[in-house]
Amino acid sequence: MNNNQENNASGADILIIEDEDAIARLMGLHLRAAGYTTYRCADGDDALSCLRDGQWRLVVLDRMLPGTGGMQVLRWLKASEKRAHIPVLMVTALAMASERVQGLNDGADDYLPKPFEPDELVARARALLRRSRIVESGVAVEQGIQLDPDVPVVFEGNVRVDLRPMEYKLLQMLMKKPGKTRSRDYLLDHVWGNDVYVEPRTVDVTVKRLRKALKELGRKNCVETVRGMGYRFLPPSEKK
Repeated sequence: MNNNQENNASGADILIIEDEDAIARLMGLHLRAAGYTTYRCADGDDALSCLRDGQWRLVVLDRMLPGTGGMQVLRWLKASEKRAHIPVLMVTALAMASERVQGLNDGADDYLPKPFEPDELVARARALLRRSRIVESGVAVEQGIQLDPDVPVVFEGNVRVDLRPMEYKLLQMLMKKPGKTRSRDYLLDHVWGNDVYVEPRTVDVTVKRLRKALKELGRKNCVETVRGMGYRFLPPSEKK
């Protein structure tokens, strides 16, 4: 299957919820040209089913939908403990500022009025995806992998794995800068602290335990060893 096809929800980045065929095709065409995979739902009821079953990085949501309305879909999504972190770009033909304000107050992360320029759609989608990498609470989020902000737990979908405190702090540090290599000395100073003596080998042992925990999520290769330098976190989409 071509990575940019729109006919399979499995593994798609962006869910487009739009009932007008021409507009939906335009959105999908330009988002896929920008390197994202997309899937389209044409009504609110189908959208709720897709949101329950899929793991999305972004939702592009039309306000006016047949069946379950766009605002109802938005409220359901933002009320979901497991899905509220997914950014929503709401699209509407309504010109009234009060309508846009209502959508933002109900949880939309950005608004795009119709008619729109395709380049603006792509730019807004990119901005939301960048912002969603670290949510406001400081919890790292990468391709569905999340850290609970209150307890040392890593989870993805319905699967939750308990971590030891230092495993949690180590993963949190690595996920803050995906792809950036951190040396053992850096991790010792910023995870364990420079007021206690810990042998460098402690980092290796903690990484080994962390990898075992991530394997339970099906993410066994996210923490990569960079020979002679240290470790880095690779989001699933960037794994070799």
